[in-house]
Amino acid sequence: MKIYTKTGDKGETSLFDGTRVPKSALRVEAYGTVDELNSYLAVISSFDLPHADKENFVKLNHLLYLVGTDLATPLESKREGKINRISQDYVEMIENLIDFYSEKLPELKHFILPGGCFESAFVHIARTVCRRAERRIVELENHEEINHNIVVFLNRLSDFLFVFARYINFIKNIPEVTWNSENIV
Repeated sequence: MKIYTKTGDKGETSLFDGTRVPKSALRVEAYGTVDELNSYLAVISSFDLPHADKENFVKLNHLLYLVGTDLATPLESKREGKINRISQDYVEMIENLIDFYSEKLPELKHFILPGGCFESAFVHIARTVCRRAERRIVELENHEEINHNIVVFLNRLSDFLFVFARYINFIKNIPEVTWNSENIV
């Protein structure tokens, strides 16, 4: 299979069902942002972390690929029924990860600033990219019918990334920096 097809040279791309759309279409922007997020998670999986944590991120990479496929295949597509879609089961999987890592952490009593160690700060960047992907998908949903489970999934994923950023600082014994409005000036 060739990497270049030349079919996108005029600013259009194909959805999974073959429909041609502008590369600037909301749907393309949405799944492109999910692709960007997936790359950030791939970097996180390369960090020096326990094997089980790395495996969780590899699973998340696979799930985000599924999110992209779901977005690239309109619900009314001729391929409907031939692809997997994000379901409530995947949302619950993320919720289980949130609960698993949250149980290891001290209770959060104040707002915290992104940061700590490099790895934690990077996870916070991924979290904000996840929020951007969620906003793009909500915008798409305002114009076209999509699988709403995708919005819920990304909302939970950003929550998980927040918890995981805290977890990295915790296992590295790096204190969290709490937000204090008096420190602004």
